[in-house]
Amino acid sequence: MMKKLAILALLPLSACIRLGAEPPPSLLTLTPTQGVPVGNAQNSGAAKSILIAVPSVPQELAVTRVPVRATDTSLAYVKDAQWVEQPGRLFARLLSDTVTTRTGRVVLSLRQSSVDPSSQLSGELRAFGMDATTNEAVVTYDAALIRVGQPNAVEKRRFEARVPVTAITNVTAGPAINQAANQVAVEVADWIGR
Repeated sequence: MMKKLAILALLPLSACIRLGAEPPPSLLTLTPTQGVPVGNAQNSGAAKSILIAVPSVPQELAVTRVPVRATDTSLAYVKDAQWVEQPGRLFARLLSDTVTTRTGRVVLSLRQSSVDPSSQLSGELRAFGMDATTNEAVVTYDAALIRVGQPNAVEKRRFEARVPVTAITNVTAGPAINQAANQVAVEVADWIGR
C-alpha cells in the first residue's frame, strides 16, 4: 500500500519535468521550385558532373532554429520556428536539385567524385534567416567553384537574395527563406552553367 502511494505521489511531479524544449507544432524545410523528376536517369559518362559540398556555416546557423538579425551586433531566433535539419544540409540538397534540373549535370556524392573527376562546388552559407531591420528573409552564399580541367583555379562569387515579409513570425519565415534560397540556387546553377 505504501509503495502505491509513493508512486501515485510521484505522478503529478513527473508531469512537471521536461527534458529539453517543447518542439514547435511543425518543422520547416526547403522545397525546390523545380524538383528532379521521378525516374530521371543520369550518366556521368554522357553529361558533365559536379560535386556539391555541404556549405560551412557560422555558429548561428549550426542549429535548427531560425535566426533573426536584430541589429549589426545582436541576434535572436524566431519563436516556434525550427528547421527539420541544419540549414547547410537543407541548402546543399536544394542546390543539388536545382543544378540537376537547370544544367543537366550529374551531381555526385563525395565517394562518387573520387571515381569520376568532376567540378567541385563548395562555400559558406553566411546568412540564412530573417533581418528585423528590413523585415526581409536573407540568404547569402559565398561560393567557390573548381571546374574540370582547371584544378588550380578557384572561381569565387557571392550570391544573395532578399524577400520582404510583412512581419517576422514562425508562419512567414519558412516560405520567405525558401523563396530566397531558391533564388540563390538558380543563380548559382546559372553561374555553373552546362
